[in-house]
Amino acid sequence: MRILLSFATAPLILAQTPLPIGTAGAGARLFNTDMAVLEGGDARKDLPCNVTPAKPMLGFDLRFHAGYEVTVPLRELSGSDNLLTILFRVTPSNHKDEPMYFTQRVRVPSIEEDARGDAYLQGGFDVGEGSYHVDWLMRDRAERVCSNYWDSEAALTVKDKQMTLGLNPGTVAASDGEQFKEEPPIERISTEPPLNVKVLVNFAPQKSDSSTMRPIDTQALVSILRQISRDPHIGKFSLIAFNMQEQRVLYRQESANRIDFPALGDALTTINLGTVDLKRLSQKHGDTEFLTDLIKTELSSGPERPDALIFAGPKVMLDENVSQDTLKDVGEVEYPVFYMNYNLNPQQVPWRDSIGRAVRFFRGTEYTISRPRDLWFAVSEIVSRIVKSKHGRTISAISSQ
Repeated sequence: MRILLSFATAPLILAQTPLPIGTAGAGARLFNTDMAVLEGGDARKDLPCNVTPAKPMLGFDLRFHAGYEVTVPLRELSGSDNLLTILFRVTPSNHKDEPMYFTQRVRVPSIEEDARGDAYLQGGFDVGEGSYHVDWLMRDRAERVCSNYWDSEAALTVKDKQMTLGLNPGTVAASDGEQFKEEPPIERISTEPPLNVKVLVNFAPQKSDSSTMRPIDTQALVSILRQISRDPHIGKFSLIAFNMQEQRVLYRQESANRIDFPALGDALTTINLGTVDLKRLSQKHGDTEFLTDLIKTELSSGPERPDALIFAGPKVMLDENVSQDTLKDVGEVEYPVFYMNYNLNPQQVPWRDSIGRAVRFFRGTEYTISRPRDLWFAVSEIVSRIVKSKHGRTISAISSQ
């Protein structure tokens, strides 16, 4: 679970930093008074607050994210020190004897008695498909209680039912705030040679003039990588993470049996979009030159030819595109090329970007990734095409012998 806390007054604003949460199963030790509130089912406002449930939404990580928002008048928290204890349980409708409990203590700084505005809290948890009941309470140091109860449902549309999600139906789990944790081992298909793919990811914000990477953008790009890495057909990965604004390669991993997400996360901390290199300013089309060199290097014949090359990232709109004469110099590319264009608002910029033009030159295929379903179906189709392409090359090689 994640909890965010902030105060709606200018002098007292806490950074919106996720706080750790503990979880417990049905055997959790709870105060009798807390259990009585949870079992009572009656909304209480001894501690005045407003609770707004958040409908489960499917994220790019293919997990449903549910939660709530809470506001408390600052005057109710006035004093030199206070402590808010939040406790709630989430019960799957098909496993009513297996609720999941969440608890968190939030320390509140000193607040003046005549303070105006509201304290704002936001919490979340993840669920699989299904229906759930939530019993929620919050109490302060004076044992005043605010409680609420609601039902929640996470459901895929009929056309999305074939998608494989990150959590099984009826499952409740804490939200995972660690984006770059190690990926669990994947059981690869052993009846055929594993695929070897090269992935080039532009870790950049949706808006090219942004000075920071938004968490939603980073999560989406990492989710693209995780979805590719989890396919059992793929057994070897080469990864090149780059940033177009800084015109540099951030991280490189060659021919590995897994993607090193912790190392990638460490590399991405070096992104500094808020500064401009004077050397780059002196180059009229430095961004085009960088992209040109990157494409030529990664598409040129190397010691080990991949079965496919996949670009991923937001659109790259350059004043000058990579010239076709330069792309011709690369020569014939004997494996399929793909572009997973991460674009939350495709209607705003409907035309093809510089990477898309290069991919099209090599008769590649472009996919627009605007929603989680786009990611799942794109990876499924890409892998299917790679398998078909490799099989065709194998048959052709045998026939020519």
